[in-house]
Amino acid sequence: MPNEVTVLSPATVANIVCGFDILGFALNGPYDKMVIRTTATKGVTIINKDNYGLPTEPENNVLGAALLALLTEVPEDIGFEVESTKIIMPGSGIGSSAASAAGSVVGANHLLNMRFTKEDLVRFAMFGEAVASGVQHADNLTPAIYGGITLIRSLSPLDIVPIPAPPLFITIIHPLIEIKTSYARKILKKEIPLKDAVTQWGNIAGLIAGLMMGDYSLISRSLVDVIVEPVRSALIPGFEQIRKLSIEAGALGGGIAGSGPSVFMFSKDETTAKAVESAMTKEYQKTGIGFHTYVTTINTEGVKVSLNH
Repeated sequence: MPNEVTVLSPATVANIVCGFDILGFALNGPYDKMVIRTTATKGVTIINKDNYGLPTEPENNVLGAALLALLTEVPEDIGFEVESTKIIMPGSGIGSSAASAAGSVVGANHLLNMRFTKEDLVRFAMFGEAVASGVQHADNLTPAIYGGITLIRSLSPLDIVPIPAPPLFITIIHPLIEIKTSYARKILKKEIPLKDAVTQWGNIAGLIAGLMMGDYSLISRSLVDVIVEPVRSALIPGFEQIRKLSIEAGALGGGIAGSGPSVFMFSKDETTAKAVESAMTKEYQKTGIGFHTYVTTINTEGVKVSLNH
């Protein structure tokens, strides 16, 4: 067996506007980096190589909790040491915790000669997401592990469906404020009117059909959320104006990335995606809040692993 790997674990966008907790896609950057090696004793050792001050006790750390779950199904006396360098800022809305959890279990699986399935890895990584948000959700984890766009048809039992998609360019603005996923979940309504549910079901079905058929117009019409986004958008300064200006610049549509504060927009081509970035930048400079922007594409591979010799 190899005893050390380097892992690049991608940022992801969950929900894709109307698909709360069931849809997500992986991004071609930014990536977290990890070096994972095997140890001769059970357990997980975490060495943080960044300045985020994340816990080193494995049970309190997203990647540690995911690896501990994996180790319960490994009979040998083996453990893992992880050097973690986080590039994806915690609380950014683009799957920081999922990158840690997914990257750790995918890397560990390579060190174990690929004994676990992708579905197993999602199951282990969900223990990490529970540390971050208090809930075992998988809408960021699944695209990080599978690549591309994924649908979680069911969490129990786990039923994951990769969704083919036409070429899409993604523009992201990440305001430098933090929105905790746990808080963003807490403020959601517990009950929704049937009329809103029917509208949402139509949009989810339309979005998936549009992606699978490569129908950009249908994708655009379906990128509407009448349930979650109206509540969460209040947490993001300038959200409505950013969306309006992005669509005027040619974006197909978009919305909050995960629980925010990042906002993403789909475009058909790179020129449009860069025009959207320019519109976002110009508008957000008025807020006085710092921000980062990215123009990228969908990562069809997921977590990347290279063996260290």
